Amino acid sequence: MTTYVITIPGTFLRPADAGAQARIARHLRGADPQDTELGREEDLGLLTVNDDDTFSMRVEVTADAGDEARSAAGELATQALRAAGFEERDAALGPASVTGIDNPA
Repeated sequence: MTTYVITIPGTFLRPADAGAQARIARHLRGADPQDTELGREEDLGLLTVNDDDTFSMRVEVTADAGDEARSAAGELATQALRAAGFEERDAALGPASVTGIDNPA
């Protein structure tokens, strides 16, 4: 099994106030990329929201392959958004991409 850092871009189609952003980050906390060596080195945060309502989620998942990791990360992102009250029509997600691999020796 390999630990992957996955980045999922998105756009809030309705405003996400500080409380909603905190709920999303809290839901993702168990998948915090800061727990990986790469995440610590790169100072990766769970959720970055830009002024234009675009955002990036960065999560850590353990999987056998990149496709499996991207799928699991997408599900985590969807669950976090739902936990904060955002449905698909409220926050569009882009394709998940592998942005780091931490394969312990």
